[in-house]
Amino acid sequence: MPLVRDEQNLFVVDLHYIVPLEEIEPHIEPHLEFLDKHYASGCFIASGAKVPRTGGVIIATAQSRSALERLLEDDPFKKEQLAEYTITEFRPGRVAPQLRA
Repeated sequence: MPLVRDEQNLFVVDLHYIVPLEEIEPHIEPHLEFLDKHYASGCFIASGAKVPRTGGVIIATAQSRSALERLLEDDPFKKEQLAEYTITEFRPGRVAPQLRA
């Protein structure tokens, strides 16, 4: 199955920590489990910490923005009010061939 289907938009999810890193650390493992679950489902394409470490970024694909927003409600960082989320939706004009498979 291709990572990026023609009918789907992509999303850049920008997480910005709103608490000190010391409060983030205890929630890293549950957050990574959340990410793994959605990599397995095919929703997440890439993710990682920002440099400098003020938050993170997730590249995702979903049926709709509202579907992605519902999914993100289960992220421990969101549940524990540790980060603010900004979602940018875009329709890819070009995609690397290996992502279209």
